[in-house]
Amino acid sequence: MRAQEHAGVEAFLESARSLLLRDEARHNLVLGICSTLASAPAIYPTSHLWTVDADGRCVAAAVMTPPYNLAVARQAAPGALAALAAAISDQGIPVPGVTAAVPECEEFASEWQRATGAHARVRRRQGIYLVTDPRPPVSIGGELRPAEARDRDLLVEWVQAFVDETAADHVDPSRFVDARLGGVGGLVVWEHGETVSLAGYGSRTPNGLRIGPVFTPPSKRGNGYASALVAALSERLLAEGRTYCFLYTDLANATANRIYVDIGYELVAESAEIGFEPA
Repeated sequence: MRAQEHAGVEAFLESARSLLLRDEARHNLVLGICSTLASAPAIYPTSHLWTVDADGRCVAAAVMTPPYNLAVARQAAPGALAALAAAISDQGIPVPGVTAAVPECEEFASEWQRATGAHARVRRRQGIYLVTDPRPPVSIGGELRPAEARDRDLLVEWVQAFVDETAADHVDPSRFVDARLGGVGGLVVWEHGETVSLAGYGSRTPNGLRIGPVFTPPSKRGNGYASALVAALSERLLAEGRTYCFLYTDLANATANRIYVDIGYELVAESAEIGFEPA
């Protein structure tokens, strides 16, 4: 097996595309990062893109945009993730952790421990959900509207609250909101007499788009606003020609998992975030 780091996203995708598109939903994180690198490279000033080849075909792929975790695809041959971990370790590139579907996330973590002696700790377990035919909830007052520059202060406040609740790593709410308002993905809100809920979208894949973050302030929860907003946003994105939308949920949050199933989302894979600590 031969591992290599690619100089740019085009070369990486030329090698990895067939592997990634075997399961687009499972690999939406890797594909979404690649679309952002291609369309808005300033979002990720530093990037690393690796593939592992065997017998003329790609059998493993991974991307990393420091300070974020490494994102890996499911290996297509035994030993491919071991070869990947060894190659990255040999380059001396620090890896803060790995985020991917299960089992590849855990498989890479084991190989990284073996290659470096680092300790691995699961930080979060998530579900990857997909929808092709949303079912909007009934009798929820209000409507979706695109977020605007006049909403910026509220959006930054809510994204900060989302980060605080979820312990999301390395998210600068002001930078995130400015990028979304500037056209790198987008933000929408639900209006019911006032602004009551927020949803973002971005990280395009060849046939889909990822929704998130989704946030309703505590005083407005329990009214179905987030369900209505995500359903309406999903309908809008699908009507624009996409085949499906994705989103991630915290598997420990039973309410979030239930409300997305209720509006038509289906669990397609479990995912994990694993952090690495020095030996």
